[in-house]
Amino acid sequence: MSLSNKIDFAIIFSVKGANPNGDPLNGNRPRVNFDGLGEVSDVCLKRKIRDRLMAAEQSIFVQSDHNKLDGLPSLRARAEDATHGVGKEILKAKTPLDDAIKAVCEKWFDVRAFGQVFAFKGGTSIPVRGPVSIHPAFSLQPLVVTSSQITKSVSGEGDGGKKASDTMGMKHRIDDAIYVTYGAMNPQLAERTKFSDADANIIKQILPKMFEGDASSARPEGSMAVESVIWWQHNNKSGQYSSAKVHGLLRSWLDGDASELPGKLQQQQLQTALSQLQGLNVEVIPGF
Repeated sequence: MSLSNKIDFAIIFSVKGANPNGDPLNGNRPRVNFDGLGEVSDVCLKRKIRDRLMAAEQSIFVQSDHNKLDGLPSLRARAEDATHGVGKEILKAKTPLDDAIKAVCEKWFDVRAFGQVFAFKGGTSIPVRGPVSIHPAFSLQPLVVTSSQITKSVSGEGDGGKKASDTMGMKHRIDDAIYVTYGAMNPQLAERTKFSDADANIIKQILPKMFEGDASSARPEGSMAVESVIWWQHNNKSGQYSSAKVHGLLRSWLDGDASELPGKLQQQQLQTALSQLQGLNVEVIPGF
């Protein structure tokens, strides 16, 4: 059985002394848009969700290079592997499209949630459009990026008296910021991938823990934390209201001076503010 009701959600998270998503084309500085607001890409956010799903023992197709549970070297190898994947026969271009989509969605949680394209030589592919979408996250206020020079490697030449060309480097961080991202779950798209109410509940349970186990030099343990997850559940598949109107409630609530944010993030106040749309069930879930 697929998803019964449309779901909208939002995640409010804090960054303190961390680089939440470096830009490789800009010296790995935190991503900033033209308005000076910090940005965390949707790809980055889905990576963290996938990692938490793996920790919850869900089967994940797009595994990161540093966190592979099956040891397979590539997505193609994972897809074609007889033990961990669905096998070459299912993924051949001559397989009926509906049968192939059914097989990959049954096997991998992230495929039936976010979708995936399985490409073949000759231009043929198996496209899976997932029902779960998530926006890039943006900070509520323009960022101030702090940069410091570091020693990133030991001397690697001769007797150690000469510095290697890559010895010195730069490290960047955001000292204090609040980010917000929005998402939705579409029952019409869920019908094809068989993304279910149980699958939606699994995501609901792991979102407050999205940054657990994600520590690195750029993101020390505890430097990124989910403050609140807002979960709106409609009473039908098409939804009582548009996602734009639902998400707009939170945007309006968070507008204002940054000094007011700690008070605004109180769970009861947030619950009251977001309960303005008649008949729409809203739940405010505190971060882990």
